[in-house]
Amino acid sequence: MARSKAEADPVPAATADSATGRLPMREFSRSLPMALLRAREAVMRQFRPSLRDAGLTEQQWRILRALASLDQIEISELARETFLLGPSLSRILRDLEARRLIRRRSPQSDLRRGLVSVTPAGLALLNAVAPVSEAIYAEITRRFGPKNLETLHAMLNALETELLEIPVEHGRQVDDAGD
Repeated sequence: MARSKAEADPVPAATADSATGRLPMREFSRSLPMALLRAREAVMRQFRPSLRDAGLTEQQWRILRALASLDQIEISELARETFLLGPSLSRILRDLEARRLIRRRSPQSDLRRGLVSVTPAGLALLNAVAPVSEAIYAEITRRFGPKNLETLHAMLNALETELLEIPVEHGRQVDDAGD
């Protein structure tokens, strides 16, 4: 017996309001993920030229910055800290290692684990880029205001903390009542 499309697909497609042609959701420009992406893009637009001058991608810089504050870190933890997927991180680490900016090794106790650390050459590159990076931060602070920047950091941290407390199952929010 053939099933209708509605029976085959239990999740209804979003339908537009016939009068306005709009979806029953907030305007795209008011989407929180998009607002955060636009703000990130505005910030990174300031940093990209100096990273490019240093021969670094945003992701490479992110990794070097994370490693600069540590003696060494497990690769899986580095992926979590830098919000990079494993395959991307592996490729980036390979490139940084070829440039001798990082070192990878496996501890003798567990050869399956991978540890990574920044090399003296990596630290030298970070030291060369740091003054430019701090000058960019100073300009952002001057334009946006130190108090606004401090408030923004606090609000973003609070948002992250609150959202991490919401249980998520299969890509959707779970109601506390278990529905």
